[in-house]
Amino acid sequence: MPLNKKQHIAIAGAGLVGSLLSIYFAQRGYRVSVFERRPDMRKQIVDAGRSINLALSNRGLRALDEVRLTNEIKKTAIPMHGRMMHDRLGKLTFQPYGKEGQFINSISRSNLNIVLMDKAESLGVEFHFEQRITAVDLEKTRLEISRPATQSGQAIPFDAIIGADGAFSAVRSSLQITDRFDYSQDYIAHGYKELHIPAAAGGAFQLEKNALHIWPRESFMLIALPNTDGSFTSTLFFPFEGALSFNSLKRENDIATFLNETFPDAFNLMPNVVDTFKSSPASSLVTVKCFPWTKNKTLLIGDAAHAIVPFYGQGMNAGFEDCRVLNQLLDHSSDWTTLFGEFQKLRKPDTDTIAKLALDNFIEMRDLVADANFLLRKKIEARLSQLFPERWIPLYSMVTFHDDIRYSDALAIGLMQKRIMDEVMQQVNIETTWEQLDFESIISKL
Repeated sequence: MPLNKKQHIAIAGAGLVGSLLSIYFAQRGYRVSVFERRPDMRKQIVDAGRSINLALSNRGLRALDEVRLTNEIKKTAIPMHGRMMHDRLGKLTFQPYGKEGQFINSISRSNLNIVLMDKAESLGVEFHFEQRITAVDLEKTRLEISRPATQSGQAIPFDAIIGADGAFSAVRSSLQITDRFDYSQDYIAHGYKELHIPAAAGGAFQLEKNALHIWPRESFMLIALPNTDGSFTSTLFFPFEGALSFNSLKRENDIATFLNETFPDAFNLMPNVVDTFKSSPASSLVTVKCFPWTKNKTLLIGDAAHAIVPFYGQGMNAGFEDCRVLNQLLDHSSDWTTLFGEFQKLRKPDTDTIAKLALDNFIEMRDLVADANFLLRKKIEARLSQLFPERWIPLYSMVTFHDDIRYSDALAIGLMQKRIMDEVMQQVNIETTWEQLDFESIISKL
């Protein structure tokens, strides 16, 4: 028996996941109130460090399609068909993401968020900005909210509360002081700074438009994603500390020398990059894990439950998939406590998996993509996929393009494929004989 549609749902966080989830609930007829500690981004300049471009792929698109927003979102999305690698001499190498017609989409975080909020409001969702959640009464399903502008506060009861308020969730803080709550946060040694490659005269793109550009440099990397105005949002992932780090690059001459010697072709496309580097804050990258995600009628979702680093391009997509799965479960749940328990049991293995894959992919992106053995391995896998498209789907394709395969299942299959490929790569003279391999024999080992 479905839940009572007249119930009042509180969602903490008006970011991407909170806004999308509010649409799902509003379309089912629930009354929804969203509380956000920051000002309305439609009326304010987005915080520095928050405008990093996002890679929207099949899992996210499937959720957007269910709320009938795909066409509108695609208007401002730019397809990226693969990685464009830049070596130190400016030589380019293109690596397709998947088969012909498979691509991911570069999209602005803020533009997407605005579309989601506007859609939610059109369905009757109430947004309350500059409202800080100070506590959650988990027994009474009540939010304690303060309004810094007026120095006032109040406690509001709801039928259910969902914390979609990000990696530093206020809702999770209330869960963390309950018994038997596991929590961890792990920062990597790297942070990031956002730089900018402007459009050429007339709005032309200065780099290949339909690619995600990567400058891999072993222990760090620069990436660039296209924008609809012809510019690229460029992000440097770099150690915070060490001989070569954000901490060591303080003087203008040192910054200019480093960028010019390490990323010469990108450096020539970024006017005022030294000033941008100096003034842009270095933001940190964290993985958050916790369990349980729910107590009584309060639930954590998205980054509040499972924040990950951005190197698989799946943070937003995993959060959107959370919303889709929760919406599916609503069809046959009769109470919030049961619904939320089913949700966390189903999603936890998958979000743990994508957290691991995101960390592993950082090594691949900054280092292995320029490695000859790695590139040969990818060629062999591509041939296997071409010859046996239903039996050999590369791990990246399973994660990115096959929203019908769970993250956890994709990793299990991927590990099996890795063991097989490790054997293949041990063959003598594989560099020159790989095209004569018995591909049918390889596929039979799955």
